[in-house]
Amino acid sequence: MATIEIKNITKYYGTQKALDDVSVSIDKGEVVGLLGPNGAGKSTLMKIITSFIPPTSGTITVNGFDVQDDSLKTRRLIGYLPENNPLYLDMYVKEYLRFVLGVYHRNNNKNTVVKDMIDLTGLGPEQNKKIGALSKGYRQRVGLAQALIHDPEILILDEPTSGLDPNQLVEIRKIIAELGKRKTVILSTHIMQEVEAICGRVVIIDRGKIVADDSTGTLSKLSGSSVRFRVEFKENVKISVLKKLPFVKDAVQLKETEWLLEAKGGKDIRQDIFQFAVDNNFHVLSLSQAEQKMEDIFRRLTKGL
Repeated sequence: MATIEIKNITKYYGTQKALDDVSVSIDKGEVVGLLGPNGAGKSTLMKIITSFIPPTSGTITVNGFDVQDDSLKTRRLIGYLPENNPLYLDMYVKEYLRFVLGVYHRNNNKNTVVKDMIDLTGLGPEQNKKIGALSKGYRQRVGLAQALIHDPEILILDEPTSGLDPNQLVEIRKIIAELGKRKTVILSTHIMQEVEAICGRVVIIDRGKIVADDSTGTLSKLSGSSVRFRVEFKENVKISVLKKLPFVKDAVQLKETEWLLEAKGGKDIRQDIFQFAVDNNFHVLSLSQAEQKMEDIFRRLTKGL
């Protein structure tokens, strides 16, 4: 049985349709990246899964429990970090985490659990401060800590690395990746490198509909047959010449003598490039197939290009 089963979810805000008949299953132990442009419906879907708002129609079950009919049971199973990360700014870090743990009526030793969570999320240097005195990055860590404090089976994280500096980014990504080995994780982010580094599966939403759902490694096949090659010539080659080649769909200049060539029909055109160079007395200094990045795939599928 899937850990999360989303069936035919539609959500209206007034007359505006935020989600349009969305269905997807997420199995136990998966780390799923939820991507989409602003306003695509990502946060709305997360709020429905966590019982923050009801759907207009459709059902969602978590470990077999309906999120509307059994919301208390499903909330115990889920740790949720919303995008705006609402916190009690007048509370101290340790005080707040003990409070959140008490909400879940956990019988664990609160001091031990809070200490472990502070260590896990790197809050140690700031643990004796009021939350309102923390930087945005450390507030994000407090939000992640509160989502984890009751040891949930499922983590739903909406932009969890927002506001973190590069060093903090790496640390939080490591934490999420480690948690993904024993928990189900749904991660919404605009950072494509984050998806590639953490997620094993990607679900892309655009205008309230799912436009892609596949493993991170094989998603590129959904973006079409675009294949590109990076080539550096010794000489200056005119763009008009490259664009007229019968095997080139498009050409983009990267540097003075370096080009990105998109192949027609998704074919391997390396031999054609070498033959072109020989026929025209050009010298190829380097030639390699350009790796298709998650950002390129995302933009194509959401019509960003």
